[in-house]
Amino acid sequence: MEHLEYKFDGGNTQTDMLKSTVQGVVSSGNLEVLIERKKLNGKCRFIIDTAAEGFAKTWQAVLSRFMENHQPADLQFSINDYAASPDIVSLRLDQAYEALSGGKK
Repeated sequence: MEHLEYKFDGGNTQTDMLKSTVQGVVSSGNLEVLIERKKLNGKCRFIIDTAAEGFAKTWQAVLSRFMENHQPADLQFSINDYAASPDIVSLRLDQAYEALSGGKK
């Protein structure tokens, strides 16, 4: 198992979101994403536990793209990964963020 943590400067804080949401399931080739609203001074924190070691640069690229697309702020993402592909990671992040925000950008 590998433990990774990233922080990104956020965009806009939305107050009309749910407090938290969970999407996905930890199983072969998949992952679980938990998003919680937190006071992080406008930043977003990603905490990742993954069975696939050695992919820190790939994680950073996928998370950077997510942050550019959605520009969230004051959110903590806890991700439990069981070797999901970057496409599945992006899909689950988008699904979780849409559930949390009610589809609002």
